[in-house]
Amino acid sequence: MMAARDVLASYEQLLQRSARMLDLARNGDWPELVEEESGYVVAVETIKRLEVDCVLETPEARRKAELLERILEQDGETRRHLQTRRDELGLLIGDQQRQRQASQAYRGGSQVVRMSTRSR
Repeated sequence: MMAARDVLASYEQLLQRSARMLDLARNGDWPELVEEESGYVVAVETIKRLEVDCVLETPEARRKAELLERILEQDGETRRHLQTRRDELGLLIGDQQRQRQASQAYRGGSQVVRMSTRSR
């Protein structure tokens, strides 16, 4: 049977990882955030396995709830930063598409002008 202190220590580590992810999101370090997120997912899976055979007493359950609340708060802020970044990328992609369309229209129009001057 897994000791409650080991489970709580795992949640503490998850909180630290969550804090690193939030810091990376705040700083716009997207590649490093993705790297950290893969470790976060592994840590969550590890906690799931640890908790299968662990029964937490009331004080330990309270501590777990506190840790989870903080993790979820950080996760929410990280997601808001990611949403903002996604929106920025969407605007950039839209701008590039409009530029490409304008360029194609210009090239198409200039070909028509060249063709009409040749036919004279």
